[in-house]
Amino acid sequence: MSNSEKVCICDCTLCQGEKSPELSFRETIELCKMLDKLDVDYISLKEIVNEKIDSLLIKSVSQAVSNSRLAVPVSLSQSNVDIVWDALKDADNPRLQIVVPVSSVQMEYLSHIKPDALICQIADRITECRKYTSNVEFVAMDATRSDSRFLQDVLRKAIEAGASTITLCDTAGSMLPDETGLFLRPLFEHVPEMKNITVGYSCADTMNLSDACAIEAVRCGIREIKAAAFRTDSISLRNIVSILNVKQKHFDISLGIGVEKINTLTAQIENLCRSGLSHSFMPVRNTETQNDSITINAHESHDSISKAISKLGYDLTEDDLEKVWTRFQEVSRSKDKITLRELEAIVATEAMQVPPAYTDIQYVINTGSTIGAMSHMKLSLHGKQLEGISTGDGAIDAAFNSIEKATGRHFELDDFQIQSVTEGREAMGETLIRLRSDGKLYSGKGISTDIVGAGIMAYINALNKIIYEEEEA
Repeated sequence: MSNSEKVCICDCTLCQGEKSPELSFRETIELCKMLDKLDVDYISLKEIVNEKIDSLLIKSVSQAVSNSRLAVPVSLSQSNVDIVWDALKDADNPRLQIVVPVSSVQMEYLSHIKPDALICQIADRITECRKYTSNVEFVAMDATRSDSRFLQDVLRKAIEAGASTITLCDTAGSMLPDETGLFLRPLFEHVPEMKNITVGYSCADTMNLSDACAIEAVRCGIREIKAAAFRTDSISLRNIVSILNVKQKHFDISLGIGVEKINTLTAQIENLCRSGLSHSFMPVRNTETQNDSITINAHESHDSISKAISKLGYDLTEDDLEKVWTRFQEVSRSKDKITLRELEAIVATEAMQVPPAYTDIQYVINTGSTIGAMSHMKLSLHGKQLEGISTGDGAIDAAFNSIEKATGRHFELDDFQIQSVTEGREAMGETLIRLRSDGKLYSGKGISTDIVGAGIMAYINALNKIIYEEEEA
């Protein structure tokens, strides 16, 4: 049996500082799903800034992934460990991170705290995290420019406080591969406690040498690499996995990621991060959808239906859950199986039915084979006349853009489904729209012989729910 040590891969695509890709809520979840298929050991998520939105995102990602573990930073300056843990606790063996600059330059400008006080703060925060999980990581930012004695003291205290992983960062990306070795080897010698935990490595790609430095780090004993499937200023996940896969026997290591699907999946991730789902295509799903192939037993319990609604992404009140449950029972009397798409349609129809704030909807759509689509939209908000004109990539996109122009509001379009509900030339079309506001989903439903009109009705239906909740708050 091989005694080779595993090298873990932590994807940091979303945590590359100012160069991180700007992704929507839905795009972030899609990215994490792809990383999960790639079997990366950890996915690093951003720290919680907006408690409501960011906590919901972490919970949604926790439900979306099954192979990868999640890592989320806690604040050093203020105790928010309980907030982070509450969002992360349902994930499989989640990790809490304490990310701190340890060079004199960054300590002075970012932490505004004396070295000895910083060490105590780090130890206190690690101790607090250990109350929730043993999977605690201390990330020493700018470690390569830190005073060597101070760095050693920080690492000893962090390990003593209970950190199970220590990550050393070349934040400036200023070291050559041989310099990386000269930095790491003495640390392992002077801080022998590091041999009892996992030691990770991160490097900025300032000189296009981050991958080479990462290989040298593994040669020195590093057993976790922070790499990015979509690299903007990090180690390349695709490159580091490919190299280590070839050199596994030479380094006496093993990897949890195979190379069979890495090229395909990283190409998809790069395309997502460059273009964004919302910019590369209108998220339209026609009659045949994934949710049509997943069915729910008509005799499921109230609790099971509540969990299914939650997995769809909805956060309903108890009253709305009861309305959906009552309607589900009515539908289940006539059929044995109900698809998730049908359940979502019930949510759109029954949940949060509100008095319309936007009324008197009028529109003109112009499109053709030689001209782009243009929409002229008129509507009223509590009697006030609003008007918007916009172009778009197709009639529906133009219509939605003109609604945004008229209302002066932009919401993330999470999903747009179309289904024919009758047959023939005068067939009725049903549309289902999901808009996301402050991380929460709002669905709207529209039916018309004009599919564009059905889409507009569904959009306004969802928009009315958002406005109602804002005005009631």
